[in-house]
Amino acid sequence: MADTQDKTNAEPDARFSLLDLFRNPAAGAFAGLVIIFVFFSIFGWEKNFLTPLGASTWLNFASKVGIIALPIGFLMIAGELDISVGALIPAGGIVLAMSVENFGLNIWVAVAVTFAVAAFIGWINGVLVTRTGVPSLIVTLATLFVVAGLNAYFSKQIAGTTQHSLPDVGVVSEFILGDYHSWIIGEGDSRITIFRSLQSSFFIWILVAVACYYVLHLSPWGNWIMALGGDQESARNAGIPTDRLKIVLFMLSAMAGALVGMTEGVLANSASTTTQFGMIFNSIICVVVGGVLLTGGFGTVTGTVFGTLTFGIVFQGINFTTFDKDLNMLFIGVLLLAAVLMNDSFRKFASRASTGTKKK
Repeated sequence: MADTQDKTNAEPDARFSLLDLFRNPAAGAFAGLVIIFVFFSIFGWEKNFLTPLGASTWLNFASKVGIIALPIGFLMIAGELDISVGALIPAGGIVLAMSVENFGLNIWVAVAVTFAVAAFIGWINGVLVTRTGVPSLIVTLATLFVVAGLNAYFSKQIAGTTQHSLPDVGVVSEFILGDYHSWIIGEGDSRITIFRSLQSSFFIWILVAVACYYVLHLSPWGNWIMALGGDQESARNAGIPTDRLKIVLFMLSAMAGALVGMTEGVLANSASTTTQFGMIFNSIICVVVGGVLLTGGFGTVTGTVFGTLTFGIVFQGINFTTFDKDLNMLFIGVLLLAAVLMNDSFRKFASRASTGTKKK
């Protein structure tokens, strides 16, 4: 009898729940991705939007934004924001380039040095936010300009230029950090192209996404991050090391920006001190489209990945259509507003349905 009762009580948990699906932050992001994908598949069909080479255009773009969007999503879930990544991207490229070219370091030692520099900058961001109480938007805005200025200053002092060349770093290093990859089976008319001209950053993005999924959804740290964004005071009272956690998240964000800078530098064999202001907004848009609330405490890694893919398709997809390219920003603005409204509608629908079910 006891066994039967236990099975009966456990049954509802194992069943599929439509309300839980709608309540999931990734639901709206996935719905938006499907709509956008179908739209551009139809209007971009004649210009090869769906071909492996065409798909690599928006996948490569999405991968660079996605590497940064994932840790930015963590910070936003925790109720913080980091816009200094716009300066960390060029910093990653020029530190790597100068370490190899000017100081003669091995490429992997240079990579370690670059990550260390980025982690230090992220640590400064985290310490300033936690110790001073100044909003992270202001702190990281200041850091953005400070790092941008240091990029130009040290580049000119050490290398005498703001444009750096990165010499050949070896086949293996290029394969991992910055190269184009294709997978074609067969030859001639019978050949099948699995993917073509995907940059190394795409595969790095996949690995980063898997690691972030584990952290947020499978490890105890995920509950800490959610709790931090939900109610910081309660999280602190529950014994969660809120200050240390914030500092680590800022360090991860900075290192992600540097990683993108390194992949771009190795791919192009060059690096520049130009601050990438656009990447700041692009990463935030991907996170918001992915269902993460600006108020914190709510979001998923899968939603951020869906949001990044959606943004990548919109940003690059217009080049595969007959639409005027000047409408690109219009598409992005409409996408952002529509995604926020859709995610909010999904949550409200699930909330109303749950309330109605309980009343019955």
